[in-house]
Amino acid sequence: MYLRHVPCHVVQRGVNRQPTFFSSANYCYYLDSLAEACTKHGVALHAYVLMTNHVHLLMTPREQAEGISRVMQSLGRRYVYHVNNLYERTGTLWESRHKASLVESDGYLLACSRYIELNPVRAGMVVLPEDYRWSSYASNALGTATSCPVEPHPTYLGLGDNPSLRHAAYRELFSTAMDPGQQQAIRKAISTSLPCGDHRFREQVEHALGRKLGYAHRGRPRGRAGNKVTDPF
Repeated sequence: MYLRHVPCHVVQRGVNRQPTFFSSANYCYYLDSLAEACTKHGVALHAYVLMTNHVHLLMTPREQAEGISRVMQSLGRRYVYHVNNLYERTGTLWESRHKASLVESDGYLLACSRYIELNPVRAGMVVLPEDYRWSSYASNALGTATSCPVEPHPTYLGLGDNPSLRHAAYRELFSTAMDPGQQQAIRKAISTSLPCGDHRFREQVEHALGRKLGYAHRGRPRGRAGNKVTDPF
């Protein structure tokens, strides 16, 4: 489910949580393809991280709600085709359907962006988010150009009157540990593909969609033995 001008947290995982990136060139190709798809389908990308076996993206469709779906379809086909040709393999890399959670701008957008860019830290891959090359942290926190440009959301722009102030304020968000309640809310929302926000936000989403929302499943996600998971959600 997507709505125009409403940010959405998207997660796509490799089949059976197997690796989807095998070299630096793979990451670069994916990011180039992501930037092209977002431009083509009118989607603003605010934050991202590419892990070894899954990706997190924070995006907003501008004029067409289905823009995100088109980005993911285009990206999936192009990247899988590229990897299969490169490594002389067949079949898909990704699970059949990505997870998607609409995000309340005021209460959760910056927390979700932070959650995404802290994935490599939580996974023990790096000590600091700036040490991980394949995320949007360098752009959002340092103003460093990346191969896949991000577009500031109005909530991010509200951090300061100029880029320098915004970068400093954004870095400050990472100076303390994430609130466990917020982190759990983001994790639960993406695992069930439900909105991430307060009760009023959920009601607004239900009204816009014209239907009630329910959990896709209940309980803790079941692990898969023998596969390394770089991040539970």
